[in-house]
Amino acid sequence: MSTLEDKTDCAEARAALEEYLHKELCAEDAADVRAHLEQCEECSAEHHVGETLTSALQGACKDRAPEELRERLLQSLRAAQAQHG
Repeated sequence: MSTLEDKTDCAEARAALEEYLHKELCAEDAADVRAHLEQCEECSAEHHVGETLTSALQGACKDRAPEELRERLLQSLRAAQAQHG
């Protein structure tokens, strides 16, 4: 990346990367980001990191607390509400 235009393209692609990862860009903008990622190793690597983190977070959010823990928390919340409500 030696030209100012390339650096601007990287800045724009990186600014849109989170929206791109979550499929929140319009088709034209997504195509522009995708084209840039195909040509830029640095931005492509950052995209890969973003994909990995997003996947890990989505997987972690699917886990449920053990039922015993959930019951204890609910009891604690009910007790707190009773004291303050």
